[in-house]
Amino acid sequence: MRAAPTILHLDMDAFYASVEQASKPSLRGKAVIVGGLGPRGVVATASYEARRFGVHSAMPTAQARRLCPNGAYLIPRFTLYRQVSDVVMAMLRELSPLVEPLSLDEAFVDLEAGGVAFDADSARATGERLRADIRAATGLSGSVGLAGSKMLAKVASEEAKPAGLLLIEPGTERELLAPMSVRTLPGVGPATGEHLRRAGITTVGELVEAGEDELVRMIGRAHGAGLYRMALGLDDRAVVAERDAKSVSVEDTFDVDLHDRVRIRGEVQRLADRCVTRLRGSGHSGRTIVLKVRRYDFSTLTRSETLRGPTDDPGVVREAAARLLEAVDTTGGVRLLGVGVTGLADYTQEDLFAQSLAAGPEAADAAGGTGGAAGTGGAGGADRTGAAGGTAGPEAADGAAGAPEGPVPPGEPQEARERRWAAGSDVRHVLYGPGWVQGSGVGRVTVRFEQPGSEPGRVRTFRVDDPDLEPSDPLPLVGDTAG
Repeated sequence: MRAAPTILHLDMDAFYASVEQASKPSLRGKAVIVGGLGPRGVVATASYEARRFGVHSAMPTAQARRLCPNGAYLIPRFTLYRQVSDVVMAMLRELSPLVEPLSLDEAFVDLEAGGVAFDADSARATGERLRADIRAATGLSGSVGLAGSKMLAKVASEEAKPAGLLLIEPGTERELLAPMSVRTLPGVGPATGEHLRRAGITTVGELVEAGEDELVRMIGRAHGAGLYRMALGLDDRAVVAERDAKSVSVEDTFDVDLHDRVRIRGEVQRLADRCVTRLRGSGHSGRTIVLKVRRYDFSTLTRSETLRGPTDDPGVVREAAARLLEAVDTTGGVRLLGVGVTGLADYTQEDLFAQSLAAGPEAADAAGGTGGAAGTGGAGGADRTGAAGGTAGPEAADGAAGAPEGPVPPGEPQEARERRWAAGSDVRHVLYGPGWVQGSGVGRVTVRFEQPGSEPGRVRTFRVDDPDLEPSDPLPLVGDTAG
């Protein structure tokens, strides 16, 4: 614990949904739900307007639609989210060399290490300036917590939401924490929270009253002792600068179980290509190729093959993933597929051809259990790590959105071909300019033509194969968007 509140925690407010509202003027002030749109999709983020209806992240999209039938349901656009995140993270790095990202929209900052704050007044001024700078650069709001420890800074930012700043003065921690739910503390999930509730402990203050010995008896020495320290507001963890990437992965959850072996192989090849794109984008190569298969009964299998050296060659990754697939029985159907690369390095093995001809996989089974929310492609879809070494990331939700990237394979049904016009995706029309897809079906796609900073735009409908309508890159939230 520090004697001054110089650890800052920034948490962008309803990040994905806020980005969508900022880029789509007609959705400002409306209920917006971002996530998977298919029968097995889940909510990645809901705007505050949608949360009033009870919608929250990790909730099945079907349930969200029942609670908020008039909300705007959109696929995630991670390319844009990453661009905005890069702007925000760059601002944090200007404050201090010690920035610890937790996800695209959340990070700790050691203000003292950057020489920008040494007491409460300077910390508060820095936090307010940061919020204003983020608003000016992105048009978005973020909540800031300031305290003498990471745990308390995160608690403070949560209490400050939305669009606020809360500074916890050293010495006031126990008074602040006492009335809060035990679920406020890191490591207290639903199971531990329920266990404590049955013992009559629901608040942090009651944890302190129970005492360390009782908590150790209830939930074990390591967890009980740590929980007691956190209940007292004690946390000595340092802010750790950028962690090394551990893996890069992508996965897709399918609306309908796949049975056709040819289709399954094609999906694996497509995932391998997407994975390599991200691998190269992160500036890495990898030595171990991993295939993940969740079958019709929710059982999850992983297979891996370790190459003789790291690679970022798509052909090598495709061939390895295909070999791994041959070792998996998909007879009953497949609901989720994933391809990942681990053992990352910042160089590439020269002998790629030799790698691609390597012998069969050094297979390693990792039999998964049955899925709860994550098993439906849900919570895992929104929060699974990608290239940000162990930090939470949204990679898997690409698949949950149900929007294939690239051309649909020949022979696919017409419905699948229309899915490339997924709700929320960016388009451009030769005559009307940039816009976004409101919906598609029965051979038609409806587009609203507007862009960040404009007035709410007009809606027009086209044939799905209209040659004047094309997918487009997202426009920046702030700046010149007329191009």
